[in-house]
Parts: sequence; structure tokens; C-alpha cells
Amino acid sequence: MNTLTTQMGELNCRIVGAENPSFVVVLCHGYGAPGTDLVPMARELLYLKPDLADRVRFLFPEAPLTLPGFFGGRAWWQIDVARYERAMRTGELRDMRTEVPEGLAPSRRKLMALLELAQVETGLPMSRFLIGGFSQGAMLATDVTLRLEEAPAGLAALSGTLLCEEEWLPRAAKRAGLPVLQSHGRIDPILPYQAAEWLRELLEESGLDVEFIPFDGAHTIPGESMIALASLIERLATVD
Repeated sequence: MNTLTTQMGELNCRIVGAENPSFVVVLCHGYGAPGTDLVPMARELLYLKPDLADRVRFLFPEAPLTLPGFFGGRAWWQIDVARYERAMRTGELRDMRTEVPEGLAPSRRKLMALLELAQVETGLPMSRFLIGGFSQGAMLATDVTLRLEEAPAGLAALSGTLLCEEEWLPRAAKRAGLPVLQSHGRIDPILPYQAAEWLRELLEESGLDVEFIPFDGAHTIPGESMIALASLIERLATVD
């Protein structure tokens, strides 16, 4: 399966899949990962649902910030890792759910610009896009999904967490009925399971259609999440 690397607005992007798609999946990698980190997911998802190969295009945008010492790793915004670890130890993590990270807004604008370009290039409306990501990429995908003028087809938040609570809450009500796949490991040492439950509660109480997959693992994307994501893409891609 060929991978095309190109510039889309201000972001480098890997493109895999259909040349003339009727559906687009955008997946954003996590903090400290290279831009290629999630690209193998396209092959795995199409292996699970081979009938999608001629209909679905996958976009894997690369975060704009470099991280010295991470050997090619990148970030959507900088994270004070020591402060975050301290908050987990002291029980102050709940206080961080309302924070709006510095650097989130520029990355949001860059990803939204990429989505606009993808719409023009494919001729597809935003309702034919699923937006998702892993870890920090899941947070960005959630933020963008809640702020777009037109709702996407769905959201996939894989091992993400709740941020910007005061900003997300009023916007989430406008996305009532939106299909969401959320998964999280019960022993995640990086983004605690409790924080994932806070996000699930916010989305469900706002009326979004959340499929929540807890798993007995750490900070990763397990097989059951891949199966659920492939099924969600198939379901959304076949809607007229």
C-alpha cells in the first residue's frame, strides 16, 4: 500500500488509500511520536474491512512542533511532564481538566486548515470525514470536532482525556447524536483512566452517541479498539 507524503497547509501529511474517496479518516498521532506513527493503522483497518479500500482515504497529519531528545518525536503543543506527574501524585489532576493548553489553538487552526484543503481536494463535505487520534492527538481531534462549523461524521478518541472543560461543555451539546468511539486502558500510567471517564461523561451527558471501550492495558490501541474503529468507519462510510 503506497503512502504519499505531502504538505497540506502548514502541516506535513501522510496519505494512504483511495484515489477517489467517498469517505476520509483523519488520525492524529500522540505526543512524542513521529508523524509516521499511526500510518500502519490504515493497513490494519483495511485488512479488517477490505471492502473499504476503494472508498476510504486516510490522512495522517504530522504535529508541527519538534521535541529535542525524542528522536524524531513531535507534539501538537508542549507538555510540562513534571507538572502533570505531580498532579497525578497529589490528586490535583481534576483541577487540570479545565485548563486550555498554550499551543492548542495554533494546532487547532492548522488542523482545521488541513481539513478545509482535504474537502476541496476530495469534493466531500465535512459530514464525510471521521476525525480521530491517539493520546494528545485524541485531545486535538476532540477539540476540533467540537468547534467545526459543520459536524464531522464521527470522532475517535483513543486514550485521550478531558481538557478545556468549560469550553467543550457548551459546544458538545451542539454535537448531540454524533457517533464517538472512545477507548482507554484501565492501567494507563500516562493519562489516567479516571480522566477518560470524565470525558465520556461529558460527551454522553451532552447527547453524543459514545461507544466506550475500556481494556485491561496501558497507553496503547488494543485489537478490540481497532476492530471497533474499523466497524465504525464501515458504518459511517456506507451512509448516503
